[in-house]
Amino acid sequence: MPRRSIIILAASCLVIAIALALVTMVVVNGRTQGQGGTAVASGQPLVGGDFTLVNQEGQTVDQSILEGKWSLVFFGFTYCPDYCPTTLGVLERVQTELGEDAKDLQIVFISVDPERDTPQMLKDYLSSDGFPKGVIGLTGTDEQIQQASKAYRAYYQKVGEGEGYTMNHSLTVYLMGPDGKFRTAVTHDLGPDRTVKLVRDTMAAG
Repeated sequence: MPRRSIIILAASCLVIAIALALVTMVVVNGRTQGQGGTAVASGQPLVGGDFTLVNQEGQTVDQSILEGKWSLVFFGFTYCPDYCPTTLGVLERVQTELGEDAKDLQIVFISVDPERDTPQMLKDYLSSDGFPKGVIGLTGTDEQIQQASKAYRAYYQKVGEGEGYTMNHSLTVYLMGPDGKFRTAVTHDLGPDRTVKLVRDTMAAG
């Protein structure tokens, strides 16, 4: 085989290998996510885990609050100008459209801004009109928030100084099963209708 052909073949193999590696990197909580969030493989969990935080009632809670119900978990902060209120608005529509199935689903909002997001601040914020009913708000110390975000592979970073600082953070909503383990991710641009379908399909699959 000519040397040029051998080089082209080797390059093609390398591209295929890289593509396969990238697909493997999509594995989360031991499930490789295919089109529409369908889990197609199993293995060791990579999303979710132990945490200790404080809810909006001032009570200390841990990861066991996820057990026994399906949970939509996401990270944000009460001073968030766009993504967080928009996401909560979408989840309110999801909660409504799920109808009776909504009784088996809880929404968990974990603050990435413990400096400002006290339990009372979370309680006031989450009681706003247009937000889902019964959202569990969680906050804690810097170390506790870091532990939770590390468990969920969630990114956040403080930007700016003084009272006007903001927080950059990841946009994924995590759908956790009644066993407290990750099932699939809900991307921020999925919209309420497709989110409802994804949640229903995932709940039906168990």
